[in-house]
Amino acid sequence: MKKVMLKTSLGIAVALASSQLLASGFALNEQSVSGMGTGFAGRSSSAEDASTVYGNPAGMSRLKRDQMTVGGAAVIAKSDISGPGSSKGGETDGDMVPVVGVPMGYYVKSIDDHWSVGFGVYVPFGLVTDYGSNDAARYWGKKSHVEVVTFQPTVSYAFNDKVSIGFGPTINRIKGELSSNLASLSPLNPADGEIKIKGDDTAVGYNIGILVQATDRTRVGLTYHSMVDYKLEGKTKVSYGVPRLGALNDKYDAKLNIKTPESVDFSVTHELDDQWTLYAGSTWTRWSRLKDITVNNKLPAALAGNPLTAAFGTITEEQNWHDTWAHAIGASYKVNKEWTLRTGFSVDQSPTNNTNRSPRIPTGDRKIFSVGAGWSPTDDMTIDVAYSYLWEEDTKVNNQPHSLQEGALKGSYKAKYENSAHGVGASLTYRF
Repeated sequence: MKKVMLKTSLGIAVALASSQLLASGFALNEQSVSGMGTGFAGRSSSAEDASTVYGNPAGMSRLKRDQMTVGGAAVIAKSDISGPGSSKGGETDGDMVPVVGVPMGYYVKSIDDHWSVGFGVYVPFGLVTDYGSNDAARYWGKKSHVEVVTFQPTVSYAFNDKVSIGFGPTINRIKGELSSNLASLSPLNPADGEIKIKGDDTAVGYNIGILVQATDRTRVGLTYHSMVDYKLEGKTKVSYGVPRLGALNDKYDAKLNIKTPESVDFSVTHELDDQWTLYAGSTWTRWSRLKDITVNNKLPAALAGNPLTAAFGTITEEQNWHDTWAHAIGASYKVNKEWTLRTGFSVDQSPTNNTNRSPRIPTGDRKIFSVGAGWSPTDDMTIDVAYSYLWEEDTKVNNQPHSLQEGALKGSYKAKYENSAHGVGASLTYRF
C-alpha cells in the first residue's frame, strides 16, 4: 500500500519533468511557425523574424526593422494501443490526447547599430493525456496535465556586421494536475478510489546565444538553454477507504525539487543563391540529470507514527533517463518577393527507457516531416503557415506491481503504443 500511494504521488514529479519531454513526446516543440516549416533546422542561425528571441537571442541584431510576431499552433495526436492491457480490465481505445494549442508572441526593437532589445511569451513545454475512468491505464496514469508558460526579456549586441551575441533570462511558470485510480479492496464498496495531485512553481533560467556571419552566404548559430531548478509545492488529495487504515480522505502537503536539463542547439544557414536557402541543425539535451525523483510529504502525527504509513515521508523513484540528440535538415525557396516555400525533416530521440516508461509518457524516438510557406503582401507584413506530420517508433509499456498490495490496488498494465500527430501553425509578423 505504501508503495502504491507514494509511487502515485511521484507521478506529479514525473509529469513535471516530462513537460520538456514533449520535444520528443506527443506535442511538437513549436516556438516559431517559420521555423516549424523547415522542421526547426537552422533554428539558431536563421533569424527570420522576432521568434529568434527564443531560437537565438543574438539573431535580434540581424533584424533590420522593429517587429512583432504573434501566432499559434495546434497539435492533433493519435495513439493506437494494442496488447493485454490491464489485469483489471478496461478499454484500450487510445483516444487519450485532446487537441493541444501552443500560443506564442515576440517583439524586437533596435536601439542603435549595436543594441537591440526584445521579449517573448511562449509555451515551451506541455503535457496532456486523459484516459478516462474506464480505460485500462487508469490505475497507472488516468490524467496528466502540465504546462509551462515562459516570459523572456532579451538583449543583443552586435560587435560588427559579422558577430553578435544575445542573452535573456527566462521566468518560467509551471503548473500541473495528475490523477490515477486505485481499485477497491472491498466488495461492499466496489467503486474505485482516486488520488489527485496539483502543484506549481515559478523558477528562473536563461537563454544565451551567438550568431556569426561566417561568409557572405553562410551563418552559424549556437544557443544554450539553461537548466531550470523547480521547487514544487502542492497538495495530494486522497479519496479512498483502506482496511486497517480507515478512510484516507484528506489533503497532504507535498514538496519536491526537480531540475529540468540544459540543451545546446547548433545550426547552419547557407544561401545557395537568391532563391534557395539550406538549413541544418542539431540539439543535445542533458536528460541524464534525471536519475531519480524524490518527493517529501508532510504527514500528520498519526500517519508519521504508523509503521504502515511512516514511509510516506520521503520516497525516491529511479528514472535513469539518458541524454538525447535531435537532428534536422531543411530548405526554403523564394518564389518571388511575396512568397517563400519551406520544407524540412527531423529525427528526435526519446530519453525514456523500456523499464521505466509509463502510460503517462508512452513515447519513443520520432521522425517529423514539415512543409510551410511565408506570404508577404507588403514589406511591413508576413503571414507564415506550416504543417508537420510526426510518427514514432512502436513503444512498449510494461508496468508490473512490486508487491501484493500494489497488485491488488493497481494490477498490471502491458500495452504497445503506435503514436503519430499532425501539427498546424500560423503566425503574423508586422514590421514598424
